[in-house]
Amino acid sequence: MAAAGNKKPVLIAGGGIGGLAAALGLAQKGIASILLEKASALGEIGAGIQLGPNAFHAFDYLGVGEAARGMAVYIDQLRLMDALTAEEITHVDLGDAFRARFGNPYAVVHRGDLHGVFLKACQDHALIELRVSSEVVGYDQDGASVTAHLASGARVTGSLLIGADGLWSNIRKSVAADGPPRVSGHSTYRSVIPTGEMPEDLRWNAATLWAGPKCHIVHYPLSGWKVFNLVVTYHNHAPAPVAGQSVSDDEVMRGFAHVHERAREIIRHGKNWKLWVLCDRDPQEKWIDGRVVLLGDAAHPTLQYFAQGACMALEDAVCLSHMLWQYPDDHTAALERYRSQRFERTARIQLQSRAIGEHVYHPDGDHARLRNAIMGAKSSQDYYGDLEWLYGGTGLTA
Repeated sequence: MAAAGNKKPVLIAGGGIGGLAAALGLAQKGIASILLEKASALGEIGAGIQLGPNAFHAFDYLGVGEAARGMAVYIDQLRLMDALTAEEITHVDLGDAFRARFGNPYAVVHRGDLHGVFLKACQDHALIELRVSSEVVGYDQDGASVTAHLASGARVTGSLLIGADGLWSNIRKSVAADGPPRVSGHSTYRSVIPTGEMPEDLRWNAATLWAGPKCHIVHYPLSGWKVFNLVVTYHNHAPAPVAGQSVSDDEVMRGFAHVHERAREIIRHGKNWKLWVLCDRDPQEKWIDGRVVLLGDAAHPTLQYFAQGACMALEDAVCLSHMLWQYPDDHTAALERYRSQRFERTARIQLQSRAIGEHVYHPDGDHARLRNAIMGAKSSQDYYGDLEWLYGGTGLTA
């Protein structure tokens, strides 16, 4: 069921992790692709990513499992702290029992390191062509092919076009035509600090969440324990999108005046803070326009609270490449099978991410006390059961 050798390559708009994963998935199935990235160089900004077992299932399918495992940090726990009292609410053990249950570990990685794994694998594969300074701004299609329109005025023709161009996708503007993303009003500030500057009593081998009223703090080790990733968020009703803007230490601290001094002390160690205002979309099923299909954040952008954005893009790449291999002569069937298999799962992630932000990360008063009572009463085994639907997925199964 491999693609016929005389077929035009598949075009991929976007050279982030989702786009590279799609190219690699197609190449694993003998399908050539041309990846079109708007930046002048292929790279990735940002800091840490959390990777559930479902991400490792995808890595293995895409042929980069060994490389991905080699640069990951394997944490021992997911740890939930009360930011007002500095007391632990609960934790989930991620050791042998977790790995036995889900068949793969939980880990954290630097986004740039993970992007580099995929980039090298793509550069090394003869079926993948990578082009930079090639922003796709639109397309047209006929019954036999699709042509990507580049910002430069150039045209590139292929058999299909995958829109993996992120939250502000140009491809989505034509496929779904549903306007701009939804601004959540939550501002996230990111920093990376040397491990030696992290308070010694907080250098936990855990993905730690300090949850407080309308705010939270997340930290975990990265890059072989050289640094700690630090992400702090507060709900300040930010009215407009922002991405990667430098901000002062004072601006970051303003959202955390009401939390415990131990939690504030963590934030004080952050430097060179960058601001993002979080955005997502409501789930919607229009991912396909003829020979054009959406993937990752272009299809189903989500808030960060489930730590599943990158994982869902990886699963998309697995599923889409599998369907195109399974239906080599029927792109309509392949794209529809992909969409129908992925929609419910990704919609659940989008909506539950919002709910987790409201009910786990940011509640106050009686709402927070109820959270502490319910979550504190659960064992790790209880949480494994809750997460079976998510971490057991491979991208080929919902």
